[in-house]
Amino acid sequence: MKRYGLIGKKLTHSFSKEIHQQLADYPYELIELSEAEVKDFFLKKEFSAMNVTIPYKETVIPYLDEVSEITKKIGAVNTVVNQDGKLYGYNTDYYGMKALTQRLQFDFKDRKILILGTGGTSKTARAVAEDLGATKILTVSRSKKENCITYEEAIQNHFDANIIINTTPSGMYPDCDEKPIDISHFPNLEGVLDAVYNPLCTNLVLDAKKRGLKAEGGLYMLVMQAVVAVEKFLNIEIAKERADSIFTEVLSAKENIVLTGMPGSGKSTVGKCISLDGFTFVDTDTEIEKRCGCSIKDLIETKGEPYFRDIETQVIRDISKENRQIISTGGGAILRKENVCYLKQNGKLFFLDANLKRLQATEDRPLSDTAEKLQKLYDERINIYRDTADIIVPDLKTPEAEAQYITKKRTELII
Repeated sequence: MKRYGLIGKKLTHSFSKEIHQQLADYPYELIELSEAEVKDFFLKKEFSAMNVTIPYKETVIPYLDEVSEITKKIGAVNTVVNQDGKLYGYNTDYYGMKALTQRLQFDFKDRKILILGTGGTSKTARAVAEDLGATKILTVSRSKKENCITYEEAIQNHFDANIIINTTPSGMYPDCDEKPIDISHFPNLEGVLDAVYNPLCTNLVLDAKKRGLKAEGGLYMLVMQAVVAVEKFLNIEIAKERADSIFTEVLSAKENIVLTGMPGSGKSTVGKCISLDGFTFVDTDTEIEKRCGCSIKDLIETKGEPYFRDIETQVIRDISKENRQIISTGGGAILRKENVCYLKQNGKLFFLDANLKRLQATEDRPLSDTAEKLQKLYDERINIYRDTADIIVPDLKTPEAEAQYITKKRTELII
């Protein structure tokens, strides 16, 4: 039977189905299995080919007839092909991770590498680092194990590490607030690679980017390993240009557009002018009012601005976890660093740099209901808007023109 898909314990976060649908013309299933169900699934062999993810990359090996040399070296499988009743195992994660290191132009030669986590992807990372010439590779575990160091030991004794590779699920959707380690302890760090791809940028990756380091999440790795998997599934070759194009399409279909700017700068109007298939428009102020059952003006007047800001952070945190959104933020959303981090996990920030003369004081905005308050807010916030933006949108003549500008710049950023 022609059956393709992905098996794992929990797959609600997976992008694999969408990627395979872009790469090949076959139905692709997400199949959640318990530990007790894995053996029977592979003994029945009622599939053409399957990908394997956490936590079964090592579990499936005893049920396979043959495995590739890379798989033998790593000891983990993520791709299984059924050929005339015989099951062949491959590790396409190896090629995906190697492609990501090349994309980031990481230099592993004579470098010290910390690999966070001990699962199948950790073993893949070690194989890649070894093949690329790393001289010292250390596996970091939450508990003391053979051939591993603890996180405390990594910080105390290996602060001179050059590259960190995260292979743990720390920071993965829906627990996007987490991060496996604080990179401020590593002054010699040159780059960070995170196998987590949902969210697009984990807090670990964002921390590295703030320091100006090379850093990226696992989406490119996911796409590139899927390319090799499809090649194994169908016995075909896929050109690198096609593979890169698929990555661009997937990222474009996932990454949020976040609009920031002064009250009255037209964020909601511009946001509604942006037309992208499958994207939904979200206004954080509207969501706050829904959650509180009153207007923002009433909320601030009765509960105070600090209370309003706390609710705003909660709303931004929840909204930012999801993909395919055009998000219009409140004027003060960027005042809290955690809000900016939440918004950047799955989105790019576009600041509408509206001229102060165009802005109007209005009664429904209690923090800018007079010209004096508006001027004060502008002076206090303008540099924060500019510093937190990925793209600054100039003050154009119409909302439609600004929407077109954003769409064009977004495409350029992704490519």
